[in-house]
Amino acid sequence: MVQQLTRLDTDKIRPDFPILKREINDRPLIYLDNAATTQKPQSVIDALSHYYTTMNANIHRGLHTLAEESTTAYEAVRQQVATFIHAGSAREIVFTRNTTESLNLLAYSLGSRLKAGDEILLTEMEHHSNLVPWQLLAQRSGARLVYLDVDDEGKLSMDQAHELMGPRTRIVSVVHMSNVLGTINPVSELAEMARSVGATMIVDAAQSVPHMPMDVSTLGADYIAFSAHKMLGPTGVGVLWGREELLEDLDPFLGGGEMISVVTREESSWAALPHKFEAGTPNIDAVIAFGPALTYLSLLGMRNVQEHSRDLIGYAMDQIGGLEGIQIYGPSDPAEHGAVCAFNYLDIHPHDISTIVDKYGIAIRAGHHCAQPLHRRLETPATARASFYIYNRKDEIDSLVAALREAAAVFGHEGS
Repeated sequence: MVQQLTRLDTDKIRPDFPILKREINDRPLIYLDNAATTQKPQSVIDALSHYYTTMNANIHRGLHTLAEESTTAYEAVRQQVATFIHAGSAREIVFTRNTTESLNLLAYSLGSRLKAGDEILLTEMEHHSNLVPWQLLAQRSGARLVYLDVDDEGKLSMDQAHELMGPRTRIVSVVHMSNVLGTINPVSELAEMARSVGATMIVDAAQSVPHMPMDVSTLGADYIAFSAHKMLGPTGVGVLWGREELLEDLDPFLGGGEMISVVTREESSWAALPHKFEAGTPNIDAVIAFGPALTYLSLLGMRNVQEHSRDLIGYAMDQIGGLEGIQIYGPSDPAEHGAVCAFNYLDIHPHDISTIVDKYGIAIRAGHHCAQPLHRRLETPATARASFYIYNRKDEIDSLVAALREAAAVFGHEGS
């Protein structure tokens, strides 16, 4: 297990990730699809096994030893999350299945407050998870969707934001770091603008929380959403953070067991925070195993993680950008660019690129990355995407560049 470090050292980290010992097509695995999901350290894998072999029981309900142990372990992770993002209280941490469910919860619970003519401000670079729930809400309520444009550098215009925000703006929901462009948006500035017009500020932090220090006490947002699996944890766990007074005022998204206080034939009253938003049996094992992932990242230090991400994306943009016929999307300055490199190469379809580099053991993503409106803005149906995390090295980027040259040769572009 990694010890507290003053800098991030991949040579010390990589042995903690058993999947990195795999070979794909007789080549060492080079995993560059971290924006989709990250790999898991042995401590996370062990925690899943430990739960099922020593304490498997439902939580919050039983008085027997296994139930109490499971409940204690589950709630300890809630406190860990609160500490990790500097929340004011563990009561502000709601566990969901993923970022998508967290955003849907907000769209549903805030929806009763909107009326025809109200406005929901989004951006062109949003993931579908931060588009579709608001589209559904707009259809139900008669509210209008308003979009901040993306410029040719992959950035938002703050001047346009000032123009679009006004007395009808009720909700502003913006991605912190784009999963395609890598753009890191000025969400604190947008939050201040939203607050000035009385709007609710929501941040999709699925890509940012894994890569940079997060302090919700100073961010300015009212709610943020993110997922465990993009930061070394298991799949099936999302987090919704909201200001306690705002969560208290929201109606629940799902009804059923565990989220109630009193149920009669006619009506029900809700459990205290955060449980009124956690109906039914949750993903207990995965939440508990999220704890070691948070511990791992905390020991590394999120400043170190952020610096490693910047170092890798700067190197990737330089090396990949040196290929003839390459187009990289997003800000040109690595300091403004998260650890995501989306690109198109010559006339080769991204799906073909992904298939060819996989023959060299390299895993990248190809497609629209759940961001079709953004790809229409970019005037391309799809991109190839390499995304990096704590265990990636510069020599893996070199291997990707070599594999891309091979792809060019396959399609008759000798010397590219």
